[in-house]
Amino acid sequence: MTHEENYLAWVKDAHAMEKQAESMLEKQAARLEHYPDLKARIEQHIDETRQQQAMVQSVIDRYDTSHSVLKDTVGKLTAFGQAMGGMLADDEVVKGAISSYAFENFEIANYTALIAAAELIGDTEGARVFTEIREQEVAMADWALNHLPDVTEQFLTRSAAPGVEAKK
Repeated sequence: MTHEENYLAWVKDAHAMEKQAESMLEKQAARLEHYPDLKARIEQHIDETRQQQAMVQSVIDRYDTSHSVLKDTVGKLTAFGQAMGGMLADDEVVKGAISSYAFENFEIANYTALIAAAELIGDTEGARVFTEIREQEVAMADWALNHLPDVTEQFLTRSAAPGVEAKK
């Protein structure tokens, strides 16, 4: 494959990744009842994720290609499986917060590679787009890491109280 072919395949992967992120975040936010700060930040990131999808699509559109429907569908199914698995855990909110942090770092790594590839093939607009998205992902990862102790403490406090639901 040429540099450009690899790049476009990775851009399509990024589109599918953002679809997966949207689905995963929507399911997580819908289930949160007792963690308002976490829910608000996730809802904010859902909006950012939708904007990121459009930004990634703008790069795809400039190359007169389309996103991969199959990859988007597989991404959504994966997110559904992750959400279903989390629902079964007694510590769902903590596991979800940890998973969110890990996924944000996965996205950061993907956009870092895309920036390098865009620069190599001379796609300065793509590099700009992916840098902007990566900055949002870094901000979300930082927020998730900084708030993980609070979520954990809130869960443990709720979990120790008789008759109080803690998992979500």
